Amino acid sequence: MTVLPVTHERHRVESTHVDIPRPWWRRRHQLALFAADSTAAAVAALFVLRAGGHWAALLALPPSWTVLLHAHGGYASGRLGSGAEVYRRVLRAALVLPAVAVVLGWGMAHDPDLTYAMILAVPAAAALSLLARFALRRRLRAHWARGRRRTRAVLVGPSAGVAELLTALLRDRRPGASARSLLQGMDIVGACLTDPVNASAVDRCGVPVLGGVDEVPGVIRAFGDTAAVVAVPSPEIDAPLLRRLAWSTAAVGGDFLIAPAFGDVSATRLEVRTIGGVPLVHVRAPRLSRLARLPKEVAERLIAAVLLLLLSPLMLGVALAVRLGSKGPALFRQVRVGLHGKQFTMLKFRTMRTDAEACRAELASANHNSDGLLFKVRDDPRVTPIGATLRRYSLDELPQLINVLSGRMALIGPRPPLPEEVAGYSHEIRRRLLVKPGLTGLWQVSGRSDLPWEEAVRLDLAYVDNWSLGLDAVILLRTGPAVVRATGAY
Repeated sequence: MTVLPVTHERHRVESTHVDIPRPWWRRRHQLALFAADSTAAAVAALFVLRAGGHWAALLALPPSWTVLLHAHGGYASGRLGSGAEVYRRVLRAALVLPAVAVVLGWGMAHDPDLTYAMILAVPAAAALSLLARFALRRRLRAHWARGRRRTRAVLVGPSAGVAELLTALLRDRRPGASARSLLQGMDIVGACLTDPVNASAVDRCGVPVLGGVDEVPGVIRAFGDTAAVVAVPSPEIDAPLLRRLAWSTAAVGGDFLIAPAFGDVSATRLEVRTIGGVPLVHVRAPRLSRLARLPKEVAERLIAAVLLLLLSPLMLGVALAVRLGSKGPALFRQVRVGLHGKQFTMLKFRTMRTDAEACRAELASANHNSDGLLFKVRDDPRVTPIGATLRRYSLDELPQLINVLSGRMALIGPRPPLPEEVAGYSHEIRRRLLVKPGLTGLWQVSGRSDLPWEEAVRLDLAYVDNWSLGLDAVILLRTGPAVVRATGAY
C-alpha cells in the first residue's frame, strides 16, 4: 500500500468541528438496516393481523420499532458488521417495545387490542431484524475480505505499546492478511508515536511510522475516514493528552478508539460504569463456579453419550484396525491431570509402538517444542502407519468420549496435561487446572502441535478466563474444519 504524503507540522487542538461526510457505503448500510427493520415490523404486524390482530398495529409497529432501535444504537456506524453487541441492541429494543405498546394502546388510543397486537408481533419483528442484520453483516464482511468498504486506522502511542498491540493483532489475524489489514474492517495506514526515534520496533511489524502524536490530525485529514487507535496505558499519554487527541480526532471527522492493555479479556467481560462522574471499566471475574458450568457439564455428558452410541461401529472398526496393524492393545491408557490437579486415566486409540516410551530419550533432540514442556516430534518413527492416519483426523481421540461421559474430562476445554508437565507449571499456568481438560479446545482449532508452548498456554488461559456457552459453541463449530485441515496433527 502506498502511504499518502502527510504534512509533519504540529497541529493545535481544533476549536471547530470539520463536517467531513461519512463514506457512501456506511450511509447505504444504515439505510439498508432501516429498510430491513421497517419491513420486519410490517411483516410481523401482518402475521398478527392475519391471526385476528388489530389493523392499527400495521401502522404503529414499524415506526415504533425503528425509533426504539435508533434509541438503542441499532444504526450506529461504529458497530457496523462487528461484535455481538449488534444483536444485543436489537434484543434490548425488543424488551422495551411492550412498554411502548402499552403507552400507544392504553395510554393514547385507549385501545387494548392495539396493545395486544403489538406485543404479539414483538418476537417476529425481533427475529426478522436479527436475521436481516446477520445477512447484511455477512455481506459487509465479504466486502471487507475483498478489500472493499474498509476504513483506515492509525495507531497512536509509545513504540513499545504500539508494537505490542501489533503483535497481538498479528497473532489473531486471518490467514493471508498483511500487517496493514489486521483490524476488522480496517486497514492500518501507519503509526504516530510518542517516541518516533524508537520507530524500529514498529517498522519490523511492517507498519510505517508517520511521525509523532501531533501528526494525528494531519494523518486523518490526508487519508480520510480514519480512526485513531490509542494504545494505553502509557506514561507518555496522560489524561490531558488523551483528551486533546480525542478532541482533535473528532474535529477532523475521525473515530477515536482506545486499545487498553487488558490482554486476552473477552469484550463480554468488560463494562463501563460511571461513579462520581468518572467512567470506570469493570472487568467481570471469570465464571469458574460449578453452578455456572452445570449446563455445560450436563449438555456435554449427554452429547458424549449420543456420540458414543452413534460412533460405536466406527470405533469398533478403528480398534480392530489398530490390533491388526501392529502388536499391542487397541487402547492406550495414560495418566493425565484434570480439574484442580486430580489425576485420571485418559483413553486413546494406540497410535505408537508398544516400546514408544522407552525410545523417547533417543528422540529428545528432535523435539520441536523445546521452548516449553510439550514433547512433539514431526514424522515420529514410533508412530504406526494406521496411527498416523488416526492422528491426522483425530480419530485416536474418540475414546476420550468415555472420559467425558464419566465426568473426568469436558468436551471443550484446555489440553489435558501430563503430570510431568504440571510439575513444571508456574503459578500463572496452573490456572489451566481450574477447569476440566477438553477433548477439543482453542488449542486444537488454532494449530494443535504446530503452536509454540507460549501460544498454547495463552490460548488455554484465555479459555479459562473468558469461558461462556457461546465460546464453546464457536469452538465446536471450528473443530470440524480444523480436523479436516489436519493442521498440526502428528
